Amino acid sequence: MRITRTERIVNYVILILFAAQALIPILYVLWLALSSERIGDSSWFHPENFAAAWEIGKFSEYMKNSVVIAAIVVTTALVLSLMSGYVLGILRPRGSQFLFYLFLLGIMVPSEAIVLPLFFDLRAYGLTDTIWAVALPQIAQSLAFGTFWMRAFFRGVDPSLIEAAQLDGAGHIRTLWSVLLPIARPAVVTQVVLTFMWTWNDFLIPLVMSPAGKMRTALLGLAFFQGQYTSGTTLLAAGAVLVALPMVVLYLLLQKQFIAGMTDGAVKG
Repeated sequence: MRITRTERIVNYVILILFAAQALIPILYVLWLALSSERIGDSSWFHPENFAAAWEIGKFSEYMKNSVVIAAIVVTTALVLSLMSGYVLGILRPRGSQFLFYLFLLGIMVPSEAIVLPLFFDLRAYGLTDTIWAVALPQIAQSLAFGTFWMRAFFRGVDPSLIEAAQLDGAGHIRTLWSVLLPIARPAVVTQVVLTFMWTWNDFLIPLVMSPAGKMRTALLGLAFFQGQYTSGTTLLAAGAVLVALPMVVLYLLLQKQFIAGMTDGAVKG
């Protein structure tokens, strides 16, 4: 089917409108972050706003907490997802279908429905206000998606690759590490980016699991910064840019693999 010139123009116009709808709010926040705090001052480009927001909002501590939590969640969920995806997608033992549906419950059940009972369980073990109280629930949620994601990828792998590795004497760990992992790089990068994004943007679990505020994350710190430290929009916008910056940098670094993984997953789906 051949696309006419008019249809191509209409497609570009629609894409430009959607892009503008997404970019204009971002550019507006960036413009606010670089504006002057003083009323009546029309000068622009004040990068010192970021330093002021960083110091006043105590983002150094909150960013550190978020980075540590995200590193634990992303790494643990990825390793466990690779193993569970390999078992359910390649080995397929008896009862694997039931186990797969059990993992899917982690995707279907929202965190709001279980966060309070989970808080009392973790408090009974003395884990509240620790890094594990924030990380463990997010690992469980990310593992549910990761198992679904990696299982779908491994089920699409050519069986001849697995058979060739077995003929060469490779065990399951060697097959997963040396044969499947290199070709699974787009799927792995996609899971890493999505898991990092979900962990970094999680608000409810850090709020509930750390009632004393000892493990306050960057996003939670931004919310408290808005109400406690400033009523103006300039420093608040600067703080929002600081909180969003790690996600933007990670996506820019891994965007090719991320898009390849999403496209491959869409085709297989």
